[in-house]
Amino acid sequence: MKKTTLISSILILIIFATSAYFYSTLPDTMATHWGISGQPNGYMSKFWGAFFTPLLAVIMFGLLMIVPTIDPLRQNIEKFRKFYDGFILLMVTFMLYIHVLVLLWNLEVSVNMSVAIFPAMGVLFYYLGILMEHAKRNWFIGIRTPWTLSSDNVWDKTHKLGSKLFKAAGVLAFFGFLLPGAALFVIVGPLILFSLYLILYSFLEFRKEGQA
Repeated sequence: MKKTTLISSILILIIFATSAYFYSTLPDTMATHWGISGQPNGYMSKFWGAFFTPLLAVIMFGLLMIVPTIDPLRQNIEKFRKFYDGFILLMVTFMLYIHVLVLLWNLEVSVNMSVAIFPAMGVLFYYLGILMEHAKRNWFIGIRTPWTLSSDNVWDKTHKLGSKLFKAAGVLAFFGFLLPGAALFVIVGPLILFSLYLILYSFLEFRKEGQA
């Protein structure tokens, strides 16, 4: 945990430092959101465009670090804590990557946002699959349905399947840059379908367990 805190803190400082360094050269109105076509469709003032992501990174890091201390089943989180800490580091790194892309665009560096974002999303989803593979029953991390939270067996079965599905979603997203115009189908579509299926799967497994 100390290593996670140290590295994450350094990464967050880098996020702030990049904004501070380039602040004077950034435009007064910054593009901060892009559509499927890769063209900007959302804007912020210079200050918020430069510092929204750094502030969000601080908040997210704080929340992710608090979760293991307030979960009633925190002893279970400790069983896969190294994978959870890995997720924290990956999430902060992901935010640094996105922030750099935003700054580059607004500094008029040619960046294809649709292409650049897919590999990063793919890595994030794939690691979520790894995290699910090792996650034990808790109230904050994983596939939390009434049925997975009521049974360790249903939790384990659902997360074993969820691990495979999210890894598959990660692979699809990673190569999504080959079809930049189909982002909705490449990223959002599989995630929605897989999530709905896992909810149904956990319910059916719980019913089987009750009938055994």
